[in-house]
Amino acid sequence: MHKLIVSEHITLDGYVAGPGGSMDWISLDDDMFDYVGAFTGTAETALYGRHTFEMMDAYWPTAGNKPNASKHDKDHSAWYNRVQKLVLSRSLAGTRRAGVSFFAENLEAEIANALQRGNVLVFGSPGAVHTLFRHDLVDEMYLFINGVTLGAGIPLFSGIPGTLRWNLVASRHFKNGVQCLHYSK
Repeated sequence: MHKLIVSEHITLDGYVAGPGGSMDWISLDDDMFDYVGAFTGTAETALYGRHTFEMMDAYWPTAGNKPNASKHDKDHSAWYNRVQKLVLSRSLAGTRRAGVSFFAENLEAEIANALQRGNVLVFGSPGAVHTLFRHDLVDEMYLFINGVTLGAGIPLFSGIPGTLRWNLVASRHFKNGVQCLHYSK
């Protein structure tokens, strides 16, 4: 059975972005990139909100072709260019582009269709994740907990319609201090 998987960097106080969408607090390293690459490779579809899609689409299609591209840049760029992309957006709904489906309606049907092809992976995209939580469509989460508090920003868990129960599948501590908690329903 294929799954919808959310991967988020999160602060100790539950934010996925700071005020104004800042993400300069996120710690990354090569070990983490390899870890994420292992589950990224299991997904046939990437789901984004409009803002995250525009940011990703401005970088990843050509990132692997640059002369100074890292292994991560090459690997993730190849994955990004291979997978189908779903973009949950009211303003772009109905836009046509090869390899990308823009939609604002029929969320459950779009997700079910994508899950027939394989796993669906969501990076970032807090607005889209909030919508997925409201519809109880998230099957797994990889939460990369960064040892920082922001006090304000965009929370990961917003608008959840009630209690959602999760089971801790695994945890991983990275040398940079980030702790990844992998949860499943």
